[in-house]
Formats: sequence, C-alpha cells, structure tokens
Amino acid sequence: MKKTLSSPLLRQDEVDRQQYPVKLMQHQEEPSHQLTRHIHQIIAKSLAPATMLQEIAQLLGTVFQVDSCCLVPVTSEKFDRAITANWCASEYLGLPHPDEIFSTEQVECACEPTIEDISTIKNSLETGYQHLPLPIKAVLAIPTRFGGKNNGVISLIQFHPYDWSESEKQLLKAVESSCAIAFSQVAQAEVIASQEKYIAKSAQHQSLITQLTILSRSNLELNQMLQLAIASTAECLQADRGMLILLKYTDPLFRTQPKKQIPKAKATVVAEWSRDQSQSTTQLETLDKSFSVSECGLCQRVFTSGKAVIINENIDQNSISIAGVFALDILPAVVLVPLENQGKVIGFLVLQQAVPRNWDFAELNIMEMICAQMSNAIIQSQTLRQVQMLVDERTAKLQSSLELQAKLHERTRQYVEQLRELNELKDEFLSNMSDRLRYPLTNMLMSIRNLRLPGIAPERQAKYVDILESECTKEINLINDLLTLQKLDSHQERPQYENIDLNTKIQDVATSFEQKLALKGLSIKMNLPTESLTLQTEVESFNRILQELFTNASKYSERDSVVQLQVYHQVEEQIDQVIIKITNTGLGISDEDATYIFDRFRRGRGGRWTPGTGLGLALVKSLVQHLNGAIAVESTPIENSNLSRICFTLTLPQFSE
Repeated sequence: MKKTLSSPLLRQDEVDRQQYPVKLMQHQEEPSHQLTRHIHQIIAKSLAPATMLQEIAQLLGTVFQVDSCCLVPVTSEKFDRAITANWCASEYLGLPHPDEIFSTEQVECACEPTIEDISTIKNSLETGYQHLPLPIKAVLAIPTRFGGKNNGVISLIQFHPYDWSESEKQLLKAVESSCAIAFSQVAQAEVIASQEKYIAKSAQHQSLITQLTILSRSNLELNQMLQLAIASTAECLQADRGMLILLKYTDPLFRTQPKKQIPKAKATVVAEWSRDQSQSTTQLETLDKSFSVSECGLCQRVFTSGKAVIINENIDQNSISIAGVFALDILPAVVLVPLENQGKVIGFLVLQQAVPRNWDFAELNIMEMICAQMSNAIIQSQTLRQVQMLVDERTAKLQSSLELQAKLHERTRQYVEQLRELNELKDEFLSNMSDRLRYPLTNMLMSIRNLRLPGIAPERQAKYVDILESECTKEINLINDLLTLQKLDSHQERPQYENIDLNTKIQDVATSFEQKLALKGLSIKMNLPTESLTLQTEVESFNRILQELFTNASKYSERDSVVQLQVYHQVEEQIDQVIIKITNTGLGISDEDATYIFDRFRRGRGGRWTPGTGLGLALVKSLVQHLNGAIAVESTPIENSNLSRICFTLTLPQFSE
C-alpha cells in the first residue's frame, strides 16, 4: 500500500487523497490511454496547482510501483519558488533524510536526452532530493515540453538498484504530454499569482504613499510623525529594520560648495523600527545613535555618487569605516537613500535585512518618493517651528506685558481694599472705644451729680463713691490694656525670662479665682503633672494669660459646671513644649465667631450678653505671641444638649536650662 508524502510547499488540507487501482498495467489492455485519461481527469477538476501535481505524483507512483515519484516544474528566474510534488511509499515515511549525495550515473531518461534535458533533470532531482527519506539508487526521468520549451520533469525513483524496462519507458513517454499540460497550468498559475502579487504590492505602495501624505499634513510632532513614517515604510517593504537619519551641518559654507564634497556634519538617528523584539534588537537599541559623516564610508558614498547605495554582501570594515549604528555584523544587507531638499542632502532613509535582497525598480522608486515626501515634511516642520518660535517669543513678550499690567492693577486694587479695611477698622475701633469710654464716664458723671444733691444720706454717698472708684478703675484698666497691646504690637521689648515652678504658679492663680467662680457655682478641676515642671517664661505675662483665660471661663460657663485645667509636657519632632488646656462648659462658639474671637473689641454674637471691654482674648493672643507660643480654641457640641465644651489650648516653648 502506498500513499503521498507532501512537499513542505504544500498545504495538507489541499490534498484531496484518492485511492488508485494498483497494477493498472497488468489488468488493462491499453494502460497508457487509461493513465492519460486519469491525469486529464485530475487536471479537469481545477484543483490548486500544488494539489493537482500531488495527485498526479501519487497516481504515477502507484501505477509504476516505484518507491517515490517527484514532479518538478521548470520555471523562469522571475518566480520566487517552484511548486513541486513528492510522493513516497508508506513504508519509507518518517525516515531521516540521507547524507549521501545521489549520482547522475543512476539516472536514465525515457527519451533521447539533449544536454539541456540532462541539466534540467539534474536540477530537478536536486530540488526533489531534499524531501526524500533514503538515497536514490535508480531514476527514470523525462522532461516535459510545452510550446517547444521544457516546462517540467517527471522522475520515478527507486531506493534500491533497479533496471527499468522498455515498457515502463514507453508508458512514461506516453504520459509526458499530459503532464506537460499540468505543468503549463502550474506555470500559468504562477504567472497569475505573480501578477496578483505585483498588483497587491502596487496597491500597498499606493496606500503607503497616501498614508505618508496624510501624516505629513497632520498636526503630529515631527519626531512622532517620522517614527510612524519609518515604521510604515519598513513594514510595507518587508525590511528587518528601518532608520531615519538627519544631518546637522557644522560648516555654514557647505551649502554653496560642490555636491560631491564630504561635508562636516553630524548624523543622528531620529526614528527607528525593528521587526523582531529579540536579543539582537536589544543590542541595536544600545548602539550610539550619533556619528560624524566623515567617519562613515556608507554615508560618504551617497555624497560621492549622488544616488542611493545598495549593499548585499559583507563589507570588510577594516578597509572602510562604518558607523556602529548600522550593525552590519547583524544586518549586512543595506539600502541607503538620501533625503534631499533643493539638491542638498538633509538625511538618509535606511532599510536593512539579515539576508541579501534584490531591490526591484518599483521598490527603489517608492523609496525615492517616500524620501521626497519626508524631506518636504521635515523642511515644512522646521520652517513652521521657526515661525512658531518667533510667534511664541512675541506672544510671550505681550503676555509678560499684560501680566505686568494685571499685577499693577491687582496691587492697586489690593491697596484700595486695604485702605477700605483700614477705614472700617478705624471706624469700628472708634465706635468700640467710644462705647467703652462713654459708658463708664456716664456712670461717673451721674454719680458726681448725685453726690452734689443736697441732703444725701451717708450710705448713698458711699455707694456713689464706690461707683466712681469702680468705673475709674475700668477706665484705667482699659487704657493700660490698650497701651500694653500697642507695646506688644511694636515689639519694643524682648521677654524677660525666668524659671518658675509651673504647678505652684497655676495653683496660686486658680486659688485666687476660686471665690469668684464659686459665686457662679463653678469649680476647678486640675490635672497637673506628678513631678512639677520648671517653665522658663515671663512671669507677669504668664500670670495675665492665665487670669484672662479664667476670667473668660467664669463669664461664659454654664452655672454649676466644672472648669477643667490640664497641664502636660510634650516633645514632638525635637520641639520641647508645655501644653495647658482650660476647658469649660457653655454655649458653643460658632465657626464664624471662632475666626475673630481673638480680635480686639470683638465678642461672640450668639447666646447671652456679658459685660466686658472685648480686649481680654486679644491681649491673651498678643502675650502668647510675645512668649513665642500659640493659642487655639475648639468648640465641641455635647450630645443631646444645646451646650458645648470650649477648650483653649495654650502652647509655650520649654527652653533648656
């Protein structure tokens, strides 16, 4: 039983296997007619060329009872490869290819061969021998002729010595014309495929030109456009690597010199594309992308010849200097096409391959067209860049002028706003001062008038004198507070630091307020450090801060509540400081009030009214800043209540002894 051995050039799914009668010659009176009819039937089925030849090879191998049958068309050099068919008996399948080379002495021709026939048969066997599992020991071959020319070879092969009979030779002669028709169809299919390939390639080239035209008219940045252009060009032309190299001339007089001179210019790879991301590609990426034209013989050839340079063989790099970026040891086949503008070279389009390649006229022509488009795009981009730089420079100057005017306008507006705020503050200050001065003076004036009334009882006289003394004290305290604030704002005096025992000082101040707080049903709960702290501060200012905070707590605390005082030592980010927190329970401080609670003559707008000058917390803030400390307030609502916990946090630096 024998079956087909498909050539590597065939698709297995195209082979429509059929079983043909064995020993046809023994059972038919006219074997040649029968065999020819079978061949014509195979041709008439309009199969693919490879499938058709494979079926004919199977038929001939089965009929002639040989070990292998090989059909090789004779094609012209313009075709990329020939479609061959190889059939082999099943018992020989899977054997390794032999190293032994067949001898032409083992070949017999079924007809009187010419010198051309012998050469054709030999070449066909060299092609078919690549797919045979055993050495050839006997061959019966015949060249087929169509239109007066050889168009194929039929080879019957035996893997053991064999003497071919005259009847076998006559039968092979009989089917030669039928096989010639099959080979002619294969040749015609190759012509059609070649034309279709040419049309497809032309359409692909036209599409590439259209794509590059669209790219050149797009708003892409130049380097991005060049990268897309070289990638599209190299991929379309099936190159292994593509590069775009631009020149920067260092000799300003070169543009007026003869074209064939080698210029002083620096070449830089601005765009690159590689087909395979392999280790060799990684090596290409590490190469130096800049070089001098005077150091590269390939680039110099473009200037001396004035046209594209094509290299398909390995160059002796010892005899000619080649820039390392070309990596000829990896990609020895190179085509270098100049980018020109007004007759001057501005760069190169480079395509490289790992194996030699014959570039046809159409491919070179399309590369020249691509170079022309890229040159125009580069010059246009450079011109637009120069214009844009000039526009940007003028725009920047105008913008700077407008920004300066805007800043002057904004500063003027700020000055006007500051003057308005100062006027408002002045008016508010005078209004507050008038209220704070007028109310005590009014009480004093009324007391003086009442003292002048005749017949006043002594106890009423004493009451009016107490009013006079109290209101006078208020006036003096108000004036002293204003003077203190003015002195603190002007920074006329530096703090006079001294060491105090913090626990003792706080207990003394709290004790002095116990009676005043008790009248309102308030009590003080102190949480002091177990070991008393020694604080370096200004005693008078520290006392005044605590007094004002206790006074504020006594005014705004809810009756029968507790004023809590907590003191602890803290070291944070190498900053040594003492934290004092005074917390009372009362009506909350709104976020709006918290923004100006430490301002002069400013008092909370919500809740009950309480008498006072409105300078207490302002004086606290100024004194704390005088001691290089900080003061903050936080109001936390109490759940299921309209009250809040108001906590004043005083932070003072703890200086080392």
